[in-house]
Formats: sequence, structure tokens, C-alpha cells
Amino acid sequence: MSTFDSTKTKLSDLLDEIVLGKLQLPDFQRGWVWDDEHIRSLLVSIARSFPIGAVMLLQTGGDARFQERPVEGIALPPGKHAETLILDGQQRLTSLTQVLKLNAPVATRDEKKREIKRYYYFNIEKALEGPGAILDSIVAVDEQRTLRANFGRDVVLDLRDTAHELKALHFPCNQIMNSDAWEYDLNTARPDQFGRYMQFRKQILDAFRSYLVPVINLNKETSKEAVCLVFEKVNTGGVPLSVFELVTATYAADGFNLRTDWYGGEGKKGRRVPLVEKPLLKEIEATDFLQGISLLHTYHARQADLAAGKIGKEATAVSAKREHILAMPLDAYKKWADPLKLGFLEAEQFLRHLGFHHTRFLPYQAQLVPLAALLTLLKERWLEPQVQDKISRW
Repeated sequence: MSTFDSTKTKLSDLLDEIVLGKLQLPDFQRGWVWDDEHIRSLLVSIARSFPIGAVMLLQTGGDARFQERPVEGIALPPGKHAETLILDGQQRLTSLTQVLKLNAPVATRDEKKREIKRYYYFNIEKALEGPGAILDSIVAVDEQRTLRANFGRDVVLDLRDTAHELKALHFPCNQIMNSDAWEYDLNTARPDQFGRYMQFRKQILDAFRSYLVPVINLNKETSKEAVCLVFEKVNTGGVPLSVFELVTATYAADGFNLRTDWYGGEGKKGRRVPLVEKPLLKEIEATDFLQGISLLHTYHARQADLAAGKIGKEATAVSAKREHILAMPLDAYKKWADPLKLGFLEAEQFLRHLGFHHTRFLPYQAQLVPLAALLTLLKERWLEPQVQDKISRW
């Protein structure tokens, strides 16, 4: 049975779902700001009915549960849950939502990567010159809705309100999907230009309103590991996510803040603090700790499988691989976090007893993870001379 299907959805429907909060982002999606050039190119592509690429969505309600957040610029009431989440297409959908649906300046960047805020317009007369003129017809003005020259001293275009927009015959992009009010004002104030506007609506606005976006829908039966793997494969433009960030997002869906638990915050001392204070543990990372939890969790799962008569590959493998960490439930973390913290401290004590006093003398840093997990399972038995001798030889 396939866990996905593909279809085409009207751009206007996707943007409406974003505004209503039906379509949101998983919290592991980083905030993203597209630069002005990318936004203009995106608008041109839609105006000319060119493809802008598929988006990938995940149906909520399955095992792959993530903390949700609305697209930047959208304010939702508390407790508003998404029906679908955006896995791929965040940048495009965020930019289009801000440009086409919100009565607020769009957060973007200029050619020098400086943060700016802009309102976007179409110069109607320029747009009617033909497809090759569409890019030049897109005008971005500042937060006061003005375009300035001479180092900001001279106003060369003033679009401060509807009256000025009508006078300049510049159409606001945030009314592309519904232009009834603007059309009424144009027909009242400048009826001589209404015919030209109707040509513009047919050539440009109708392209936006009828635009279809290819959509890949992952159903709610898709596993959490598969969702994370898919996201990593499609997230080629952003900074790669660590397994810690992905697990943090999944645990947040159950109201647990893994980042605060590990690093501290909100008046709480992080679990890592007593560890990194030790010379041999100062390089311990959050992912190392999760690997230790995974070893303990899968070890006990394997013991249960063996007791139930499972043999060979039927029994759970003891593992700290990425996919097994991603599959690890919150209950496993809560069960083993405190014992493992003690296990790491005892591992440091054990190594110091053997004469190690700096991490550079360890054969490899990853040795600490299985050692800490082993001492966690042994508890005080690791102090027995015979047991210590075996561990020392290992």
C-alpha cells in the first residue's frame, strides 16, 4: 500500500489553508527569508504559468507527530492544529503567502543580503507590454509604500494608499487573489482605465488565480523515520538538521522540551551541565547522549524479544543508528536519561582511574557512549575487580 499520492492543487486553495492554519510547518523547519530577486522570479513564473516545482505535504494524525507552527506572518489562535504539514516548499509557500495574502510588508533581503521589508506591486501598463516585460513590471516599495532615489531623499513613486495606487496604475500584489474592492475603486475614480485593467486581469491575475501546484501528499501512516528521511532528502537548500533537532521536534508534540532538558533554560539547569564540567566529558554532544539512550532502549527491547522466544533478526538489534534514535519514544528518554547521566559520570571516573586525564588521549571520543551505557546497566557492579578487569581489557 502506497503511503503517498500526487495531485495538483490550486495555489489559491493552498494559501487559504495556510492563512486558516489548516496547513502549517513542522517545528523542525527553520525560519527562512527569500531574497527580493527570488521573490520576483517566483511571481514572474506564476504570471507566465511556468512551473515552480512540487510541494510535499504530510497528513497529521499519525505516528509521525511534530510540534507545529504557522507560516511566518500568520497569527493563529491558541490550540489551532494543522491538518497537513509542509515538508518541502516552505520557502515558496511562505513568500507567496506574505506577498499575496497579507496586508503587511514582506520580510526579504536585498542583493547585499541586508534585511529589508517590501510591498510588491505590478505596474499595469508595463505588464501589458508583453511576457518579456513582466519582470520589469514588478515593483517593490518600502514600508511607507514609496520608491526613493538620491539616497532616499527623493520620492519617485508614492503608493501610500489606494488613491495613489489608482493614480499611478500600480496594482497591489496582496489583492491578486481577490481584487473586488480595488476594481470598484478604479471604476469609480478612473473609469477610463478600466478597460486596460481588465486586459491586465486577464493576462496576469487570471494566471495566479488558476495556477495549479503539483502536490505530493504523504498520508498519516507514513513512519516518523520515513518522514525525517524524506525531509533530509528534499532539504537541499537549507542547513542540514541534526538528529537532536528532529527528535526535539517529535518530543515537542508531547509537550516535552528536549532542548531545555539538555541545554537548560527557563530557570532550569540543563542535563549536560554536570557532564561537560568533567575534563573527559567536555566534548559530549546532545547526539552522543541520545545514542546512549538508544543503546539502552534497544538492549532492553532485545532482552524482551529473546525472552519471548524471538531469535536472529526477529529480535530487536541493539543499535544507536540514526533511524533507531528517531524511532525512540519519549518514554524511553524519560526512563533512561537520569541513569545514563550517572553512567557518563561513572565512565569518566573509570577512565580517570585508568590514567586518562584528557580527551586527546582517548582512542576515539565515541568510545564514551557504549562505555557509559554499559556502566549504566552494571550500576555498582562495575566496581567489582573482576568486572573492572573485563571492561579495562575491552
